[in-house]
Amino acid sequence: MKLRLLATAAAAMLLSACGAVKIARINADPSHYRNRTVRVTGTVVTSVGVMNTGGYQVEDDTGKIFVVSRSGVPPRGSHVTVTGTVVSAAQVLGTPLGTTIREQSHQVR
Repeated sequence: MKLRLLATAAAAMLLSACGAVKIARINADPSHYRNRTVRVTGTVVTSVGVMNTGGYQVEDDTGKIFVVSRSGVPPRGSHVTVTGTVVSAAQVLGTPLGTTIREQSHQVR
């Protein structure tokens, strides 16, 4: 039990110590990031939401990636930091989006 608690605490410290991942790195090697939690920072370039569910596209200086959210969608032009899990072959309204981030949280700055 103590070993598991120590491992969980170490993983949390490591994740909090890591900065944002550049979007180009995720897009260049999506299999490396698949099912992993990442943090990206950028500007919202498109967003669509209905009743706290939707998606938006984030752009940093290296590329763009779609984010699927169930906790609200930030408006276009917002500078955000997104934390979430990388998934491949996500679809929204029947449209394949390729590699996306399933949002756990976002912070508008």
